[in-house]
Amino acid sequence: MKNQIKNDGKVYKLRHEADEANIRRQIENLVKALCNMDLQGVMAIYAPGIVSFDVEGTYLGAEAKRKAWLNVFSIIEPPLDYEIRDLTITAGDDVAFAYSYNRLSGKLKKGQQIGSRVRYTACFRKIDGIWLIAHEQVSVPADFESGRIKYINQKGEENED
Repeated sequence: MKNQIKNDGKVYKLRHEADEANIRRQIENLVKALCNMDLQGVMAIYAPGIVSFDVEGTYLGAEAKRKAWLNVFSIIEPPLDYEIRDLTITAGDDVAFAYSYNRLSGKLKKGQQIGSRVRYTACFRKIDGIWLIAHEQVSVPADFESGRIKYINQKGEENED
């Protein structure tokens, strides 16, 4: 069963299915907002004190994160595409984490197509009953020897972009 784990011959029920579903909805709303380039919708998922270690830099606080997304939206032609693969969510009572492989892609206003896969980890806090991202880490899974970007999915299969 999805809501149970077995360990040492015992079955343990997982308590936070509803929280995981709420976090998944928050992430789905974030993807919709990103694709629509809706800055207000994007910012609705971030805690005021967000700490974001992104591929472009470190952003401390919601205002810094807002400016980073504003910059992204200013250089990309609509529509923007955002894909999430292998999303895994683990929730506790008031903290949770999620990780996945994501891809933001689109066309720069200068005409160049962009899009590569990144590794993504988000740490959530339940604040006033709402799951918000308090910390996130974005990195590029590079093979230093070949210079190619690659990742290993949940099945242990190696993929390249």
